[in-house]
Amino acid sequence: MTDFKMADRLASLPPYLFAEIDRVKNEVKARGVDIISLGIGDPDLPTPDFIIEALYKAAQKPENHQYPSYVGLRTFRAAVSSWYKRRFGVDLDPDNEVVSLIGSKEGIAHFPLAFINPGDLALVCTPNYPVYNVATGFAGGVTKFLPLTDERDFLPDLDAVSDAEWEKAKMIFVNYPNNPTSACAPLSFYEKLVAKARDTNTIVVSDAAYTEMYYDPADKPPSIFEIKGAKDVAIEFHSLSKTYNMTGWRIGMAVGNETLVKGLGKIKENCDSGIFQAVQEAGLAALEHGDAHAEKNRQIYKERRDLLMAGLKKIGISCREPKATFYCWCKIPQGYASSQAFVTKVLQETGVVVTPGNGFGLPEAGEGYFRIAMTVGKERIEEALSRLAKF
Repeated sequence: MTDFKMADRLASLPPYLFAEIDRVKNEVKARGVDIISLGIGDPDLPTPDFIIEALYKAAQKPENHQYPSYVGLRTFRAAVSSWYKRRFGVDLDPDNEVVSLIGSKEGIAHFPLAFINPGDLALVCTPNYPVYNVATGFAGGVTKFLPLTDERDFLPDLDAVSDAEWEKAKMIFVNYPNNPTSACAPLSFYEKLVAKARDTNTIVVSDAAYTEMYYDPADKPPSIFEIKGAKDVAIEFHSLSKTYNMTGWRIGMAVGNETLVKGLGKIKENCDSGIFQAVQEAGLAALEHGDAHAEKNRQIYKERRDLLMAGLKKIGISCREPKATFYCWCKIPQGYASSQAFVTKVLQETGVVVTPGNGFGLPEAGEGYFRIAMTVGKERIEEALSRLAKF
């Protein structure tokens, strides 16, 4: 049998976050225990009927059965531009400042290939969505992690980065509302970030996939492009996945600086053939007619959040009340050696799946925390809280 050696880049990958959880979950399930999964950020709510109907109609058009454009339908990109104007007051040129994505993860994973050369430095705020540092490494870049701490409201200390590091950094990844901490960033943070990036010619990669998952209109998360001068340095990634319960549809967008958008498009031109055009027409319908649905989603998640927060408080688990996302970032109780140890014990004893904080980016940054995803109904949340209380 031939012995093939995998590329070194695969050997450098961090351990798969859910591998150990999946192993223990299968053991617990084999005992006949009812599993309640609060681990993965995948909405349990269905895609709205009007989006499905738009897909059905579009799928019947023969012209949609051929290769699509890798940059996306002009009509979809125009809808993205109109949505950004309506939601954030931001003007975008659909021809030069918008590119469609097969989900925002795909775009983020491909983006460093367009601008990172071997040895280039990328700044990554952590705990974080692991794709940022993985994609940097695949492009041959080097990651410097910027810790996000409770004391700083999970915002990076931009002043702690030395002048030499800012000058060397090719890009910085930021993600607000944040996965996993649920933290939000004020406009003042973006103002400082944009000013620093313009001074040092650093690309800002803004992952904004959760901006529509907020609970109070007063806490509406902004886009980085609400800051004057942001288009000089920034690209923003967004997705229809969470807003319209379309995770499996794989459709998103990147917008912003023309050079950055076109660079990403050049990579995509050589790596994929775009999104099925019928899915883009359904996405167009979502952007044009989905505001009421997004508001309904927010109300559902607000009820879940309030129920969960009250239950956690009663049990004695410390957690900041999230203002956005469907995540709760909780501190593990005293007496456990690590986040992984706590999560494993909870799963073994209760059948409730939560995610260890040390699996998000730099392990020590998330150590001492675990993440709960509010992606089950209220009855299941109540059952999970009941089991945790007994535990």
